[in-house]
Amino acid sequence: MRVILREEVPNLGKGGEVVTVRDGFGRNYLLPQGLAMPATEHNVKQLEHHKKIIATRNAKLLKDSQSVADRLAKLEVKIQRQAGEGGKLFGSVSTRDIEDAVKALGVTIDRKKVVIEHPIKSLGEYTVDVKLGQSVTGKLKVVVSEAPAAS
Repeated sequence: MRVILREEVPNLGKGGEVVTVRDGFGRNYLLPQGLAMPATEHNVKQLEHHKKIIATRNAKLLKDSQSVADRLAKLEVKIQRQAGEGGKLFGSVSTRDIEDAVKALGVTIDRKKVVIEHPIKSLGEYTVDVKLGQSVTGKLKVVVSEAPAAS
């Protein structure tokens, strides 16, 4: 029996693949669980059409992600925080702070995609990764400086 997988099935294949399975496995497990659909001529044509649409969309997303990564590489985000002795911050610089600082420069990113390997708890320059999707990762330079003392 030939079926089109709707999602990844371990030891069988990934979503969107046309695979051949034993009749009982397809009829009694894959189809009732909604993991696959029969590989009829109509379904195969429909799958090919969806693959073309998805490929076009992915190409556009990749291009957009790469342009955002290029813009991020040129940016230098400056964040001011109060610091104590030895340049230690009172608290830390969070992904939300970085998101807000980048947004102020005119680039929109999602704070959930900002990757900080170690918490930023002291003054200095840091390089932060921003996962933009489609295996594109942008590098962002973050400069943490001491805020002027409040009077």
